[in-house]
Amino acid sequence: MTRTFVQGNDRIDRMLSNPAMAEKVAEIQSRAEDEDRTYAMSLAMVREAGKLTQVELADRLHVTQGAVSRLESRGDALLSTLHKYLEAAGAVHTRLIVTVNGQDVELDLSALTKA
Repeated sequence: MTRTFVQGNDRIDRMLSNPAMAEKVAEIQSRAEDEDRTYAMSLAMVREAGKLTQVELADRLHVTQGAVSRLESRGDALLSTLHKYLEAAGAVHTRLIVTVNGQDVELDLSALTKA
């Protein structure tokens, strides 16, 4: 029995030419992107994602460890304070995403907090 070797990319291209298969692949890719995202339920989780202790973050913010602890346990914060905290924790594109009438709206914190 003779087998014909098919390049991997050629086989993928052939499979993706099927609209149903292409739709399934797009759905799986979308789910994978969602699963790659880290969801933080608190500021402490953001700090931990940055692999920082409260003391290390406090040094970056030029405040005390106690100030970081209080901020992490507060129920609210100024946008400018949140922006500084997130950047000190290692965030590179600080933004908030809200949904209004089914539409996602992205707010760039660095633009909102400029004096």
